[in-house]
This record gives sequence, C-alpha cells and structure tokens, in this order.
Amino acid sequence: MTDVRTEWWLATLGRTVIWARMCVREAGTAEVFDSDGNTLTYDSEDSARAALMDAEFVALDGLDEDDAETRGFLIDELVPPQAEDDARLRGLMVQQFPEPH
Repeated sequence: MTDVRTEWWLATLGRTVIWARMCVREAGTAEVFDSDGNTLTYDSEDSARAALMDAEFVALDGLDEDDAETRGFLIDELVPPQAEDDARLRGLMVQQFPEPH
C-alpha cells in the first residue's frame, strides 16, 4: 500500500472556515479534496500548495495562536472535519461558527 501524508488547509471568511485536505502520495503527486467535494490532482506537492495559497488557504499546521486570532478564531476551534468517507466529509468541509459573546 502506498504511503500518503495528509495535510489540512483552511480559508476563513468571517466566522466561516472552508477546509481543504491535501494528500501527498509517495510518488510526489498530490490530491486536494475541496469543499465542493472535488478531488483535484496535481503533479507535485509544490503545485498543490501553490494552488491552495493562490486561493488564500493556509496550512493548519503552520498556524499559531496569533495567526488564528488574526482570523477571528481560537486555535482550539480549528479542528479538521472527520467522516467515514469523502461523501460524508463533503458536507462538513464548510463550518460556520457562532459569533463569540
């Protein structure tokens, strides 16, 4: 079985978080599962990263508390969605958070 490394990326609009999951395959190719349920294939991890950054996504593992606060969130709020399969995951890829009190 091929080794796959998974990274979560996010974009924010107000209190809405839009997730993208990037999977990097052992061969160096990458796939991005987006919030529309599409799986986009890239010839390299760098190409996938560039496309995500062009769409104003940031890597979750690169965020610290200050970065999250700048976006209007606590770092602990930013937890990638989980589901048994991609069909179920699709509906969880956009999360709306209530305004803080």
